Amino acid sequence: MANEKINMNINDGDAFYAHELSINFNPLQFVLDFKSVTPRVDPRSNNQASIYMKHNVILVDPYHAKRVYELLGTVLKKYEKEFGKIEKPSALKVLEMKSKKEAAKINKKEKIETPSYIS
Repeated sequence: MANEKINMNINDGDAFYAHELSINFNPLQFVLDFKSVTPRVDPRSNNQASIYMKHNVILVDPYHAKRVYELLGTVLKKYEKEFGKIEKPSALKVLEMKSKKEAAKINKKEKIETPSYIS
């Protein structure tokens, strides 16, 4: 039995860049949903814009979710040690400031008060 050969086939799946991640849980598992959202224009349908969304869902039990958390922390520390601190991109900072200003204008115009627990 020690010299027995076994054939193994591995399906790697499609790799893709995830723009979004949502994480949910229930008593038995964590659900990690990696999403890629891409706008598309199909010339066959009068150039009407559409959105293409692809997602891969990963289910793990709570113990393994905790291990993923620990592993990600370890890898991030190693990355920052080698390449420097990871910071929010300046373009994203500008967008956030713009969004805050626009939201403030809308709230002021429509006299919507933001609940204190959100601020």
